[in-house]
Amino acid sequence: MRAVMSTIAISFFAIIFCINSLYAADVAKIGVIDLQKVLETSNAGKTIQATLKKQKEKMEADLKAKGTDIEKISKRLERESMVMSKEMREEKEREQRIKINDFKTLQKKYRTDLQKLEVQLMNQLQKDVKELVDSIGKKKGYLLIVNKYTVLYSPGSIDITDDLIKRLNAKTKRKK
Repeated sequence: MRAVMSTIAISFFAIIFCINSLYAADVAKIGVIDLQKVLETSNAGKTIQATLKKQKEKMEADLKAKGTDIEKISKRLERESMVMSKEMREEKEREQRIKINDFKTLQKKYRTDLQKLEVQLMNQLQKDVKELVDSIGKKKGYLLIVNKYTVLYSPGSIDITDDLIKRLNAKTKRKK
């Protein structure tokens, strides 16, 4: 009888312990964001893309104008080389080489400037996204929020990208 009572008491405490553990356990709430979608569809992402495109077009137009000048000098040198003195031809060829080197240097500078601008704008976007993801995570009780492209599988129900884009758009409006 005593063994039965102790078994019942142990079972009772085990059941109570399990029930309390179930209520105390947190559900792991995980969110996924699509950073590519944020870049493509948010106002901040579109602004970055437009800024980069505008800067690239400006640089390309400048390089095209300089390339046209070099072509003109080259054609004129070709036409007039038979009539020019040797010293004059050498001087014009030297000018042409200098212009070509300047063109190549400017091309490298523009490429570097464009990359720096892109990095600067993307870092600012990432900072804004990080702040918003932290805010969403804390407010909605997420245990983990990850980038969609670093996860092999995730159901669409945990994707919070649209919420992030709405908040980013609102933040961008406030900044302007």
